[in-house]
Amino acid sequence: MRTKQSKTHAIPRLNRKFGFGDWTTITTLIAGFLLSGCAQREHTVELKGQTYRVEVADSDAERARGMMFREELAADRGMIFLFDDNAQRAFWMHNCKIPLDILYFDADLKLVGQALEVPPCNLPPEQCPSYPSGEPSKYVLELQAGTAKRVGVALGDQLTLNLIKP
Repeated sequence: MRTKQSKTHAIPRLNRKFGFGDWTTITTLIAGFLLSGCAQREHTVELKGQTYRVEVADSDAERARGMMFREELAADRGMIFLFDDNAQRAFWMHNCKIPLDILYFDADLKLVGQALEVPPCNLPPEQCPSYPSGEPSKYVLELQAGTAKRVGVALGDQLTLNLIKP
């Protein structure tokens, strides 16, 4: 047996029509939403007037893996390694498949060391050379090999970090 539904629970109809001003407001809200922080933003660094989109390595595991096993690196991409202290650093190229420029920056983001056009190392780990910073560093930037030479990087150059907070 079927029962009648009560009309007191009916959903009211919206009889209002949207005007030009309403559509403008809706469009503005949608555009603002898409262009705001809800849109994908990337970490970047600036060096010598060039901007590079970077991955951030700020944990021991991320720093240990670094650029290992990468097949390519675009000219406008890189990886920034963040450390808690300003100390001597040494990087190596074990399991890296692409040559890199390794740039060492101190706590003031000043370039204090560099290893340029460093080749990959497919040897056993104990046979891969390390590339020391020479001076204490807190930040290390890896870019496509040849980038530093192409843009004229020199010791003392200033790095700007534009990192997005989680």
